Amino acid sequence: MDRMDLLAIGEVARRSGVSVPTVRFYEERGLITSVRTTGNQRRFERHVLRRIAVVRAGQRFGMGLAEIGDALATLPVDHPPTKRDWVRMSSHWHALLTARIEAMERVRDGLSSCIGCGCLSLRACPVYNHDDELAEEGPGPRRWPAAARDA
Repeated sequence: MDRMDLLAIGEVARRSGVSVPTVRFYEERGLITSVRTTGNQRRFERHVLRRIAVVRAGQRFGMGLAEIGDALATLPVDHPPTKRDWVRMSSHWHALLTARIEAMERVRDGLSSCIGCGCLSLRACPVYNHDDELAEEGPGPRRWPAAARDA
């Protein structure tokens, strides 16, 4: 099969392990692109399979579609990415994932005296917000680092 062969949506779904509606969804979100035939059918270049693999990996790592889309935006859409492209994209993910891991470790380590907020000990709770004093800092949970809050 030549690199420039175009794949039908069903073939992309089958080979990538996602459903046809998921392929359409990814396209609507700009994560992948297609071309249309004269009969208005979607056709995808083979390298779209790699992009879908990146989307699925990112989702497994807990990344949102917006973050995945930002990463994919650094890759070429008209040809397969090079090793340099992948390294650049993955270095950004490395930093995001490291920040999340560190935030999750802090949460995990702080839960040893807590049962996970049905809070039985408001005096010792690491996230208790006495008299709503943290409201001045803005909405949402304020005690966790931004990387953990925005995940």
